[in-house]
Amino acid sequence: MKRSTHEYDTVVCGGGMAGFCAAMAAARAGSRTCLIQDRPVLGGNASSEVRVTVHGAACHHTHCRETGLVGEALRAERRTNHLFPIENGWTNSVHDMALYNLAVSEPNLTLHLNTSLRDVQMEDGRWGLDCLGEWPAATDEKGYLHRPACHEGTRIAAIRATVANAETELLIHGKTFIDCTGDALLAHLSGCEWRMGSESREETGEVHAPEKASRDTMGNSIHIRCIDTGRPAPFSPPEWAVSYDDAAFFYEQGRRPNEPEGGFWWIEIGVPWDTIHDNETIRHELTRHALGVWDWMKNKDPKMMDRCRNYALEFIGQVPGKRESRRVMGHHFLDENELQRRERFDDTCAFGGWFIDLHTPGGLLAPTSEPDSALGYNPDLASVALKFIGPYGIPLRSLVSRDVENLAMAGRNISVTHAALGTVRVMATCGLMGEAAGTLAATAVRNGAALSRTLNRATHEIQQVLLRNGCYLPGFANADPADQASRAKVRASSEYAFPGLGTWDRVEDTGLREKAWTCGTGRTVALSKRPCQWFQIDGGPLDRLGPHLVNQSGQTQSARVTLRKVDSIWDYDEKGGTVLWSDVLEVPPEADDIIWAETALAHAPAGTCRLELEGSAEVAWRCSSNRALGLAGGSIIGSGRYHWNRLHGEMALRMEPAQKVYSAGMVISGVTRPVDITNTWFSDPSKALPQWIELTWPETVSLRTIELTFPTQLILETHWENPFYVAPQVARRYTLSVPTPSGRQILLRESDNADIKCVHNLDTPLRTDSLRLTVEETHGGRYAGLVEIRCY
Repeated sequence: MKRSTHEYDTVVCGGGMAGFCAAMAAARAGSRTCLIQDRPVLGGNASSEVRVTVHGAACHHTHCRETGLVGEALRAERRTNHLFPIENGWTNSVHDMALYNLAVSEPNLTLHLNTSLRDVQMEDGRWGLDCLGEWPAATDEKGYLHRPACHEGTRIAAIRATVANAETELLIHGKTFIDCTGDALLAHLSGCEWRMGSESREETGEVHAPEKASRDTMGNSIHIRCIDTGRPAPFSPPEWAVSYDDAAFFYEQGRRPNEPEGGFWWIEIGVPWDTIHDNETIRHELTRHALGVWDWMKNKDPKMMDRCRNYALEFIGQVPGKRESRRVMGHHFLDENELQRRERFDDTCAFGGWFIDLHTPGGLLAPTSEPDSALGYNPDLASVALKFIGPYGIPLRSLVSRDVENLAMAGRNISVTHAALGTVRVMATCGLMGEAAGTLAATAVRNGAALSRTLNRATHEIQQVLLRNGCYLPGFANADPADQASRAKVRASSEYAFPGLGTWDRVEDTGLREKAWTCGTGRTVALSKRPCQWFQIDGGPLDRLGPHLVNQSGQTQSARVTLRKVDSIWDYDEKGGTVLWSDVLEVPPEADDIIWAETALAHAPAGTCRLELEGSAEVAWRCSSNRALGLAGGSIIGSGRYHWNRLHGEMALRMEPAQKVYSAGMVISGVTRPVDITNTWFSDPSKALPQWIELTWPETVSLRTIELTFPTQLILETHWENPFYVAPQVARRYTLSVPTPSGRQILLRESDNADIKCVHNLDTPLRTDSLRLTVEETHGGRYAGLVEIRCY
């Protein structure tokens, strides 16, 4: 056996989306970092070995697409991948390579792939494997599997790892360690306290906690992918495959095989097996069931047999994707109640917004699949609607072990209850937590302090680094005193005065899958559903509003219309905010047009408003064929709250006068996505490119670094984006220039940009009182745009 010793500042164990982002963040923050991954590829459940689509908050909340490192990775994948990312089972090795390329291109990061964590050495010289017998885990009086902390105030000194097929053992010393293994193996070997199973509703007070605590966890899955061969493709299952013969098992119990291509998350098994120690048994059982599912669809299912006739199996996963195992106790134990309240944490480091997605223990072996799936995820049902939560913040304290001073966690093993895990466990959210943990680790190393002390003294610093790197933190904005742009005045060659959306407006983003941008075409929402539209106003006059209404009743109908000032585009409280105006519209028979209402508001407060309509089921509000930054269409759901309608898109609504909500000053608001205002500058689409935006200072300033953030697609998740996708408002060609006595001096010219975050470091400091960005060409958008500019 070959042995070698290495030393790093930060050691990250686990190379899924959480570990990838943690390692990249630590390395970019100046920490000498290594990433230990027991597979040959990065991405974990998102890799080509498991093929789970990267989901996050944008599935349930408009403008909630994750940015920062996870956004960078997914955009890089879409720019280079030919494959349509339909759903689970479709990830290919080009996705792996996008992550690999970013990792190996980072000079401060060393990858150790095909390398498995074997043991942990503590600062006092003890090895974890030697002590496991002294550190038993057992089902305690609460009913779930629990192991108390084995010591206090200790530190990890090194880890031992082995490289597969290389007969090599590594001894890796580090200053800080991050556990992104999913199963919390690093924390387990270090003697940390952890839980595994489900807390009771009596203990936590959570509405989605089970009545009784248990050792039950969500199960593991493998995925299959099928392709159309263009001719009949027979299939005969092996004798050891499971045989399915009951249509009710699929169609009445939430396991609908609607698409022949794949995407069957419900091929899942856990209980009665342990998702860690019985993983190989689960893998074999999943294979038996997966082949049986395909046999049912191919040879027996009356609804799918004809559709599957020419389809053949192309991929059968053999690495189970895990949802749940150990959860490590941190400095804060995050629960569902805090997420339901959208608690504002002083140490917010990431955000989430996936629904409370708690799969039935046992999966395929249980009487029914996830109950909400059996109900068709119908948001009009209270039991389903109560699971729609967020967007919410995640505290940094939940990412730091309370038992080992130099250990952080990111991913599904953080300090949360079982119910809260149902929402924070999805991979885009895990990636955000990874970036936060990596930034924390690098900050601790730089300050020579323990992680707990860094939590207390450097949280604001960490938040500002995350914001500067493109992350969104609910309730926090750029407050970097070194940013010269925040002190500048901003003007632009033109600004977009927004008139609203119609039913057949020109579609801006045709790079999305067609049903994403035609979803509103021909669709309506009955006024009995209480539809609404969140939109932005500029603080000036708002004379009238015109929803596009349809009345097919043959007689005049009345519709109650209310305009409400609300906190943000995620303000779902039906009685929240302030009513600015209310009236009753008379909708004539056979109407199918804009119905104007006189609001006569001379100075409505600037920011987000919500227009609410209520009336007969015989009158409907038409949906728009387009989407727009800062707008969202929704309706009342079963929880009694409003919510965004992802499948309908925005509502058709005109306003007069057009609202100047994409003004130049938005680029120094400190927030990089629409929340309570658009936080984005767009030029006038009626004016041809080039268009410019300019900063001016009352005195000469010295600049060395200029950072630009261009608008991107924040409304829908990555699997709505076509191959080689780049958001249309990203600037392809642009210049940065300064004034001189003889004209303008071009500082730099970018001719083929596809990034949303562009950092330009000047060779020598520049002294100027003005700086101009000129956008000459976009990736198909009619107008120029900018979300943020920073100058240092």
